[in-house]
Amino acid sequence: MSPRFGIAFGGGGARGLAHIHVIETLDELGIKPVAIAGSSIGAIMGAGMAAGMTGRDIHEYARSILGSRAEVASRMWRSRPGTLAEAVQGGIRVSQFNVERILKAFLPEHIPETFEELRIPLKVTATDYFGHKLAVFSEGELHSALAASAAIPAVFRPVIRDDRLLIDGGIYNPVPFDLIADEADIVIAVDVVGAPSDAERRHPTSVDLMYGATQLMMQSIIANKLAQCQPHVLVRPAVSKYRVLDFLKIDALMSETVAIKDELKREVERAVEAVAKGARQD
Repeated sequence: MSPRFGIAFGGGGARGLAHIHVIETLDELGIKPVAIAGSSIGAIMGAGMAAGMTGRDIHEYARSILGSRAEVASRMWRSRPGTLAEAVQGGIRVSQFNVERILKAFLPEHIPETFEELRIPLKVTATDYFGHKLAVFSEGELHSALAASAAIPAVFRPVIRDDRLLIDGGIYNPVPFDLIADEADIVIAVDVVGAPSDAERRHPTSVDLMYGATQLMMQSIIANKLAQCQPHVLVRPAVSKYRVLDFLKIDALMSETVAIKDELKREVERAVEAVAKGARQD
C-alpha cells in the first residue's frame, strides 16, 4: 500500500512563490496529499492545491498576474475601499491595506467560498492577537481564514472573525507540519521564511530590519518545533535574498529556486524507502 502524504506550506510572503515548485513536483510524482496545512502565503497556496489546481495551473495563474505591473496595479485599484466609510472604518490607517479585499481581487476563481467545498482537507493558521494563541481554521468560510492567515502586521489590517482579532498565522506557527502529523504516513514541510541576507542589503532600512527581525523570530520558533518533533521531509528553498513583498520578482525567484524540485524528489524517495523499511520490520 502506498504511503499517505501530508504537506505543510510555510509563511514568507513573496518567498512563498517557491511553493509552486513543490506542488509541481508532487504532481510529477503522482502524489495527492490527504491533508494540507498552511500559514500565510502557504495557506493560500495550500488552498489552491486543496481546490484541485495543479502546480502548473497555479504557476500560470501567478505569472499571468505578477508578471505584469499593469495587471497588479489594476487589481490593487479594484481592491480599494468602496466608500469613504469603509476606508476609515476602525480609524484611518495610512499604511494598512484591507487584506480581505486584496485577496478577493487576486485569488483565482478555483478557490471556493468554504472549506467544505475543497477536495483535500485543509488547515489554515492565524494568530489570535488578544487571545495570545494560535487559531486554526478547517471548516466554514474559507476566504476570511486565508485573509487572517496572510494579515502581515503593519502591512495589512487585522481580520475580525468569530469576535477575534486575527493576524498573520506565521507569527505563532510559521510551518504548521505539526497540525497534520497524525493524518499522514509521510509529512512534507516547506520552509520559506528565509533569513536576513546582506547579499543586496548591507545597509538595511528600518523596514528591512523589522521584517528581518520577524524572520529571525520565526526561525527560532521553527527550530524549537523541530527539537520536539520533525516532519519526514523538510525542504528550504533558497529565498533569503527576496523581501516579503517582492511578488513582482516572480520570474527571478522561480528561476533561482527551481533546484528545490530535484531535492524534494530525492527526499521523498528517501522517506518512502524509510517507511517501507519500517513496515517490513513490523
